Amino acid sequence: MLDNGFWQNKVNSQKIIKEKKLFEDLINSYKDSTNQLKDLNDLYTLATDENNINVKNETVDSIKELRAKVKRNEIKCFLSNEVDPLDCYIEIHAGAGGTESQDWATMLRRMYMKWSDSKNFTLDLISEHKGEEAGIKSSTIKIKGDYVFGWLKKESGIHRLVRISPFDSGARRHTSFASVWVYPVVDENLNIEILDKDLRIDTYRSSGAGGQHVNTTDSAVRITHLPSKIVVQCQNERSQHKNKETCMNMLKARLYDFEMKKKDKQSQNNEALKSDIGWGHQIRSYVLQPYRLVKDNRTNFESTSPDKVLDGDIDAFLEKSLYQIK
Repeated sequence: MLDNGFWQNKVNSQKIIKEKKLFEDLINSYKDSTNQLKDLNDLYTLATDENNINVKNETVDSIKELRAKVKRNEIKCFLSNEVDPLDCYIEIHAGAGGTESQDWATMLRRMYMKWSDSKNFTLDLISEHKGEEAGIKSSTIKIKGDYVFGWLKKESGIHRLVRISPFDSGARRHTSFASVWVYPVVDENLNIEILDKDLRIDTYRSSGAGGQHVNTTDSAVRITHLPSKIVVQCQNERSQHKNKETCMNMLKARLYDFEMKKKDKQSQNNEALKSDIGWGHQIRSYVLQPYRLVKDNRTNFESTSPDKVLDGDIDAFLEKSLYQIK
C-alpha cells in the first residue's frame, strides 16, 4: 500500500484494502478474545475460591458468548479464495407449478434481501419477471459488501418449500421448488474474451417499476452467449446502453464462474441441477406444514424456526456450508 502506484489501480487497491481489513479484524479479535479469556479464567478462579455461585454462573455464560465469537472468526478463515471478497449476483428462478413456485421464488428473494439488510450491505434489483397472478418467474439481484460471494457461494441449488397453499381454496398442502444461482461480480479488468459473433442481443419493454418511460421503450436488454448458452438480462436502468453494459458485466461474471467450476469439476453437477428444478435435486427444504423445519440436505443442519430463516436469519446455514468446503 506504500507503493507510489498503489492507488492508481482502483480495483486492485480496493481488493487489497478488503483483505487487509479482514486480517486486521481477525488479529484484533484474537487478541481481544485471548485477553478476555484470561480475565474470565481469573474471575472464575476467584469465584470458586469464595464459593460465589452467581459470579460462577455469569462467568460460564460469558465464556459461552466468547466461544461463539471465536467460532465466528474461525468461519472467516474459510473465506480465503481469490473471489471470496467480491460482490455477487443472485439469480432466482421459479420451478414448475405456476403461481405456487413463483410465490416461493419471491419468498426466497425476500430472504436474501433481508439477510443483506441485516449486514448493512447494498442491494440492487437487476431484473425481474413477474408471474401472471403473483410472485416472480425469475429475478436477479446484486449484493455489494465485504466477502458477500464468499458467504453466499454455497447457496446455489434447488430450494424446496412445503406448506398449506394460500392460493388453494381447499387448503391443501403443496410442494414448490425454485432455483438459486450465485456467482461473483468479477474484476472489470479481468481479461475474458467475448466475441461479438457469439452473442445474441435482444431488447424488449421492461415489465418492472420505473414509470411511463420504462413501459413505452425497449430499454430492457437480454444477451445470450451462444457457445455456453448462458443468458443474462437487465431492466433496472432507463437507458438501454446502461442495461447492456450491466448485462456484459454479468455475462463476464457468469463466464468466469463457469470456467472456475469446470476447473473444479463442478460444472457438470451444477448444469444437471439446472436441468430439473424439482424432486431429488434440492439442497435445502423449508417445511411449514405438517411440522415446521428447515433442513440443509448437504450438512444435515436443521432449524425449527422457519419464520426466522425466511426473514433472513441464515447465518448458521451459511457457516455450516463453509465448513464443508474442501
